[in-house]
Amino acid sequence: MIYVFKTSVDSKAKFESASVLLNELLPNSLWNFDLEDCDNILRVDSELNVTALLQNNTIFDCVELE
Repeated sequence: MIYVFKTSVDSKAKFESASVLLNELLPNSLWNFDLEDCDNILRVDSELNVTALLQNNTIFDCVELE
């Protein structure tokens, strides 16, 4: 399933921190950021329900988009 989130990842430093977290939380999932988008979109392709995992993290803010 594809999940799309609006995030607070707006710099290289935040991206690097978020990358470490995403690789730990979602080792078998594909993900990418679109930092060119005004909402700093994160897309995740995962078999897991990643919404709760990501919305409760302490590294960056994210809100699932519909």
